[in-house]
Amino acid sequence: MDRIVKLSCLVIFLISSIPFAQGQDVVVEGYFLQDSAKLGERVGYVLKSSYPSDVPVIFPDSTFNFGNFEYLDKQIFSSLSEDSLTLDSAVYWISNFSLDSVQAFRMPVFEVLNYDSISHFPQPATLALTLTIDEIPEELAFEENNSYLNIPVAFNYPYLIIGVSVLIVIIVIAFLIFGKGLFKRWKAYRERKKWRTFISNWEGSMSALVKNPGIQEADELLGLWKNYLENLTGLPYKEWTATEISIHLNKPEIIKDFRKVELIIYANRVDDNIQEACDNLLNISEGLLEEKIDKIYNHD
Repeated sequence: MDRIVKLSCLVIFLISSIPFAQGQDVVVEGYFLQDSAKLGERVGYVLKSSYPSDVPVIFPDSTFNFGNFEYLDKQIFSSLSEDSLTLDSAVYWISNFSLDSVQAFRMPVFEVLNYDSISHFPQPATLALTLTIDEIPEELAFEENNSYLNIPVAFNYPYLIIGVSVLIVIIVIAFLIFGKGLFKRWKAYRERKKWRTFISNWEGSMSALVKNPGIQEADELLGLWKNYLENLTGLPYKEWTATEISIHLNKPEIIKDFRKVELIIYANRVDDNIQEACDNLLNISEGLLEEKIDKIYNHD
């Protein structure tokens, strides 16, 4: 609401402060809304013109060369016509970026002819520069201060780069010398870790089978054994029959151990030597593990 009232007062002021042109003259007046401004401060420049109503007159737009000033915005007010005379006015909001103590500035209005135009200039308006920094005195006054000031030491990035480079070279050399052996140890460690997991599951399944020798317990124990050997060797133990497994391992006696476990699954009968059969299967899997670890160290 206050903004509307201010703009209305400005329009009334602009209209009342310019005498209408006499005859066929184009009268132009321009002035700043303040006498001085800081560097870069927004300042309003008022441009008013009265001219015969049948004369085409236009005001500059943002493409006008504002010299040391920077164009920011423009406010246009409605034309007022009286006795064949027209009054136009506008406020140009600009900023001064010159270090000169006083700036002289003016803007024209253009009377449009058939193939040309006439520029009508007002009297130059002046704007003084308001300095916000005090002038430096001719003689500087120094304040004595002998207290210790701790200055933080800058981090030495060149030394860091050199240290990291040396460390990388050492790691590469160590890998070339010891990398193969470390890789073998890592592979053997993984196999032993899988074995520990298998033993933990095997003991749980074996305990359940001894306490309750049922079809599910026997099938779970046999499936656990085949699954471990398949992961250990990469061969399809889960798809092979007992006979195929015995032929591949060259252990014909393993068929008897399989039969004792399968007797529970297919006939729901428990052999007296079921514990011995399960131990034999476990010993075979442990032997295959040792063979693979030996192959890792001596043949890979």
